[in-house]
Amino acid sequence: MHNDFDNASKKYDDTFTFSKIGKAQRKRVFTYVNPLLKTARKLRILELNCGTGVDAIHFSKSGHSVIATDISEGMITVAKAKKHTENVVFQVQDINTIRNTSFEQKFDLIFSNFGGLNCLAKTQLEQFLKTANQLLAPNGKLILVIMPKKCLWEKIYFSAKGQFKKANRRNTDQSLAVPVDGVTVKTWYYNPKEILSLTKKGFTVNKIKPIGLAIPPSYLENSILTKKPLLSIFKGIDTIATGAFWAKYADHFLIELTKK
Repeated sequence: MHNDFDNASKKYDDTFTFSKIGKAQRKRVFTYVNPLLKTARKLRILELNCGTGVDAIHFSKSGHSVIATDISEGMITVAKAKKHTENVVFQVQDINTIRNTSFEQKFDLIFSNFGGLNCLAKTQLEQFLKTANQLLAPNGKLILVIMPKKCLWEKIYFSAKGQFKKANRRNTDQSLAVPVDGVTVKTWYYNPKEILSLTKKGFTVNKIKPIGLAIPPSYLENSILTKKPLLSIFKGIDTIATGAFWAKYADHFLIELTKK
Protein backbone atom coordinates (compact mmCIF):
# COMPACT_ATOMS: atom_id res chain seq x y z
CA MET A 1 0.00 0.00 0.00
CA HIS A 2 1.35 3.41 -0.97
CA ASN A 3 2.05 5.71 1.96
CA ASP A 4 2.54 9.48 1.99
CA PHE A 5 6.16 9.02 3.09
CA ASP A 6 7.05 6.69 0.22
CA ASN A 7 7.79 9.73 -1.95
CA ALA A 8 9.94 11.28 0.77
CA SER A 9 11.94 8.06 1.27
CA LYS A 10 13.91 8.53 -1.94
CA LYS A 11 15.52 11.78 -0.78
CA TYR A 12 15.03 11.60 2.99
CA ASP A 13 18.67 10.88 3.83
CA ASP A 14 19.83 13.77 1.66
CA THR A 15 17.23 16.28 2.85
CA PHE A 16 17.32 15.38 6.55
CA THR A 17 19.38 12.45 7.83
CA PHE A 18 22.72 13.67 6.48
CA SER A 19 21.87 17.38 6.45
CA LYS A 20 23.66 19.71 8.86
CA ILE A 21 20.48 20.24 10.87
CA GLY A 22 19.50 16.57 10.81
CA LYS A 23 22.89 15.46 12.11
CA ALA A 24 22.96 18.19 14.77
CA GLN A 25 19.50 17.37 16.10
CA ARG A 26 20.16 13.61 16.05
CA LYS A 27 23.36 14.18 18.03
CA ARG A 28 21.26 15.87 20.73
CA VAL A 29 18.90 12.87 20.80
CA PHE A 30 21.80 10.42 21.09
CA THR A 31 23.19 12.45 24.00
CA TYR A 32 20.24 11.18 26.03
CA VAL A 33 19.76 7.74 24.45
CA ASN A 34 23.36 6.50 24.27
CA PRO A 35 23.84 6.13 28.06
CA LEU A 36 21.03 3.55 28.05
CA LEU A 37 22.83 1.54 25.37
CA LYS A 38 26.02 1.26 27.41
CA THR A 39 25.03 -1.85 29.30
CA ALA A 40 26.42 -5.36 29.40
CA ARG A 41 22.86 -6.65 29.09
CA LYS A 42 21.68 -6.85 25.50
CA LEU A 43 18.46 -4.89 25.18
CA ARG A 44 15.38 -5.79 23.17
CA ILE A 45 14.46 -2.61 21.31
CA LEU A 46 11.37 -1.77 19.27
CA GLU A 47 11.63 1.29 17.06
CA LEU A 48 8.51 2.84 15.57
CA ASN A 49 8.55 5.18 12.56
CA CYS A 50 12.15 4.15 11.91
CA GLY A 51 12.43 5.97 8.57
CA THR A 52 15.55 4.94 6.69
CA GLY A 53 16.96 3.00 9.62
CA VAL A 54 19.76 5.21 10.95
CA ASP A 55 18.75 4.94 14.61
CA ALA A 56 18.08 1.20 14.46
CA ILE A 57 21.47 0.52 12.91
CA HIS A 58 23.09 2.72 15.56
CA PHE A 59 21.41 0.70 18.33
CA SER A 60 22.36 -2.62 16.75
CA LYS A 61 26.05 -1.68 16.63
CA SER A 62 26.04 -1.88 20.43
CA GLY A 63 24.90 -5.49 20.14
CA HIS A 64 21.25 -4.89 21.00
CA SER A 65 18.39 -6.74 19.31
CA VAL A 66 16.26 -4.31 17.29
CA ILE A 67 12.94 -4.59 15.49
CA ALA A 68 12.53 -1.41 13.44
CA THR A 69 9.16 -0.61 11.88
CA ASP A 70 7.67 2.01 9.61
CA ILE A 71 4.36 2.35 7.76
CA SER A 72 6.23 3.37 4.59
CA GLU A 73 7.41 0.55 2.34
CA GLY A 74 9.72 3.06 0.68
CA MET A 75 11.44 3.90 3.96
CA ILE A 76 11.84 0.22 4.85
CA THR A 77 13.27 -0.55 1.39
CA VAL A 78 15.92 2.15 1.86
CA ALA A 79 16.67 0.91 5.39
CA LYS A 80 17.07 -2.72 4.30
CA ALA A 81 19.50 -1.68 1.56
CA LYS A 82 21.91 -0.21 4.10
CA LYS A 83 24.69 -2.28 5.61
CA HIS A 84 23.41 -3.70 8.89
CA THR A 85 23.95 -6.61 11.24
CA GLU A 86 21.66 -9.59 11.73
CA ASN A 87 20.44 -8.31 15.09
CA VAL A 88 18.32 -5.62 13.43
CA VAL A 89 15.15 -6.50 11.53
CA PHE A 90 13.23 -3.99 9.40
CA GLN A 91 9.53 -4.49 8.74
CA VAL A 92 6.55 -2.56 7.41
CA GLN A 93 4.13 -1.89 10.26
CA ASP A 94 1.28 0.57 10.75
CA ILE A 95 1.60 1.87 14.30
CA ASN A 96 -2.19 1.99 14.59
CA THR A 97 -2.44 -1.77 14.07
CA ILE A 98 0.07 -2.70 16.77
CA ARG A 99 -1.42 -4.68 19.64
CA ASN A 100 0.06 -6.31 22.73
CA THR A 101 0.10 -9.59 20.79
CA SER A 102 1.87 -8.19 17.70
CA PHE A 103 5.32 -9.40 18.80
CA GLU A 104 6.57 -12.61 20.40
CA GLN A 105 8.57 -10.76 23.05
CA LYS A 106 8.49 -7.87 25.48
CA PHE A 107 10.83 -4.94 24.97
CA ASP A 108 13.29 -3.16 27.23
CA LEU A 109 13.05 0.01 25.14
CA ILE A 110 10.48 1.40 22.72
CA PHE A 111 11.76 4.36 20.71
CA SER A 112 10.24 6.80 18.22
CA ASN A 113 12.28 9.67 16.81
CA PHE A 114 11.68 13.00 15.06
CA GLY A 115 7.95 13.46 15.10
CA GLY A 116 6.71 10.09 13.89
CA LEU A 117 4.04 10.20 16.59
CA ASN A 118 2.90 13.61 15.38
CA CYS A 119 1.09 11.70 12.63
CA LEU A 120 -1.32 10.37 15.27
CA ALA A 121 -4.50 12.09 16.40
CA LYS A 122 -4.93 12.32 20.16
CA THR A 123 -7.16 9.23 20.39
CA GLN A 124 -4.66 7.23 18.34
CA LEU A 125 -1.77 8.48 20.44
CA GLU A 126 -3.59 7.54 23.64
CA GLN A 127 -4.19 4.02 22.32
CA PHE A 128 -0.56 3.68 21.25
CA LEU A 129 0.69 4.70 24.71
CA LYS A 130 -1.52 2.07 26.35
CA THR A 131 -0.26 -0.58 23.93
CA ALA A 132 3.36 0.50 24.43
CA ASN A 133 2.96 -0.03 28.16
CA GLN A 134 1.77 -3.58 27.51
CA LEU A 135 4.63 -4.28 25.12
CA LEU A 136 7.31 -3.21 27.59
CA ALA A 137 9.05 -5.54 30.00
CA PRO A 138 8.99 -4.61 33.71
CA ASN A 139 10.80 -1.28 34.17
CA GLY A 140 11.03 -0.94 30.39
CA LYS A 141 11.58 2.51 28.92
CA LEU A 142 9.68 4.54 26.36
CA ILE A 143 11.58 7.33 24.59
CA LEU A 144 9.67 9.62 22.26
CA VAL A 145 10.84 12.62 20.23
CA ILE A 146 7.85 14.80 19.41
CA MET A 147 7.17 18.19 17.83
CA PRO A 148 5.60 20.65 20.32
CA LYS A 149 3.21 23.54 19.73
CA LYS A 150 5.34 26.57 20.59
CA CYS A 151 8.50 26.25 18.48
CA LEU A 152 10.39 29.54 18.85
CA TRP A 153 12.06 29.27 15.47
CA GLU A 154 8.70 29.03 13.73
CA LYS A 155 7.49 32.16 15.48
CA ILE A 156 10.67 34.09 14.64
CA TYR A 157 11.04 32.91 11.06
CA PHE A 158 7.47 33.34 9.87
CA SER A 159 6.91 36.57 11.82
CA ALA A 160 9.99 38.03 10.14
CA LYS A 161 8.39 37.17 6.79
CA GLY A 162 5.10 38.79 7.85
CA GLN A 163 3.35 35.41 7.85
CA PHE A 164 1.85 35.75 11.30
CA LYS A 165 -0.72 32.99 10.90
CA LYS A 166 2.03 30.53 10.04
CA ALA A 167 4.08 31.77 13.00
CA ASN A 168 1.51 30.18 15.32
CA ARG A 169 0.39 27.34 13.10
CA ARG A 170 1.50 24.61 15.52
CA ASN A 171 -0.45 26.04 18.44
CA THR A 172 -3.69 24.18 17.77
CA ASP A 173 -5.41 20.95 18.78
CA GLN A 174 -6.48 20.43 15.17
CA SER A 175 -4.39 18.68 12.53
CA LEU A 176 -2.38 20.62 9.98
CA ALA A 177 -1.84 19.54 6.37
CA VAL A 178 1.96 19.58 6.21
CA PRO A 179 3.57 19.27 2.75
CA VAL A 180 5.99 16.36 2.35
CA ASP A 181 7.48 15.89 -1.13
CA GLY A 182 4.38 16.73 -3.10
CA VAL A 183 1.78 15.28 -0.74
CA THR A 184 0.21 16.61 2.44
CA VAL A 185 0.40 14.73 5.73
CA LYS A 186 -2.00 15.29 8.60
CA THR A 187 0.08 16.43 11.58
CA TRP A 188 -0.86 17.04 15.20
CA TYR A 189 1.37 18.85 17.72
CA TYR A 190 1.69 18.01 21.42
CA ASN A 191 3.33 19.86 24.28
CA PRO A 192 5.11 17.87 27.02
CA LYS A 193 2.28 18.39 29.52
CA GLU A 194 -0.13 16.66 27.13
CA ILE A 195 2.10 13.60 26.92
CA LEU A 196 2.48 13.61 30.71
CA SER A 197 -1.30 13.67 31.09
CA LEU A 198 -1.72 10.69 28.77
CA THR A 199 1.03 8.64 30.44
CA LYS A 200 0.61 9.42 34.15
CA LYS A 201 -1.24 6.17 34.96
CA GLY A 202 1.20 3.78 33.32
CA PHE A 203 4.55 5.54 33.41
CA THR A 204 6.88 7.62 35.52
CA VAL A 205 8.78 10.42 33.79
CA ASN A 206 12.59 10.38 33.86
CA LYS A 207 13.46 13.39 31.74
CA ILE A 208 12.09 15.94 29.30
CA LYS A 209 14.63 17.66 27.05
CA PRO A 210 14.48 20.19 24.19
CA ILE A 211 15.79 18.97 20.82
CA GLY A 212 16.44 21.86 18.48
CA LEU A 213 15.85 24.88 20.67
CA ALA A 214 18.61 26.92 19.02
CA ILE A 215 19.37 24.46 16.22
CA PRO A 216 16.70 25.43 13.67
CA PRO A 217 14.04 23.28 11.98
CA SER A 218 15.13 21.29 8.93
CA TYR A 219 13.32 23.52 6.43
CA LEU A 220 15.97 26.17 7.18
CA GLU A 221 18.80 23.89 6.04
CA ASN A 222 19.62 26.05 3.02
CA SER A 223 19.54 29.34 4.90
CA ILE A 224 22.37 31.37 6.39
CA LEU A 225 21.52 29.80 9.76
CA THR A 226 23.47 26.64 8.89
CA LYS A 227 26.63 28.52 7.94
CA LYS A 228 29.65 28.96 10.20
CA PRO A 229 29.84 30.27 12.84
CA LEU A 230 26.06 30.49 13.38
CA LEU A 231 25.30 26.77 13.45
CA SER A 232 28.20 26.16 15.84
CA ILE A 233 26.80 28.83 18.15
CA PHE A 234 23.35 27.25 18.00
CA LYS A 235 24.81 23.83 18.80
CA GLY A 236 26.59 25.33 21.79
CA ILE A 237 23.39 26.92 23.09
CA ASP A 238 21.60 23.59 22.85
CA THR A 239 24.23 21.94 25.05
CA ILE A 240 23.50 24.56 27.74
CA ALA A 241 19.74 25.18 27.51
CA THR A 242 18.68 21.62 28.35
CA GLY A 243 16.05 22.19 31.05
CA ALA A 244 12.52 20.81 30.71
CA PHE A 245 11.20 24.39 30.67
CA TRP A 246 12.60 24.86 27.15
CA ALA A 247 11.12 21.67 25.69
CA LYS A 248 7.85 23.17 24.46
CA TYR A 249 9.74 25.95 22.66
CA ALA A 250 12.07 23.67 20.66
CA ASP A 251 11.59 22.12 17.22
CA HIS A 252 11.23 18.75 19.00
CA PHE A 253 11.39 17.52 22.56
CA LEU A 254 12.53 14.19 23.99
CA ILE A 255 10.62 12.52 26.79
CA GLU A 256 11.91 9.44 28.58
CA LEU A 257 9.41 7.35 30.56
CA THR A 258 9.65 4.17 32.60
CA LYS A 259 6.85 1.63 32.88
CA LYS A 260 5.35 1.54 36.38
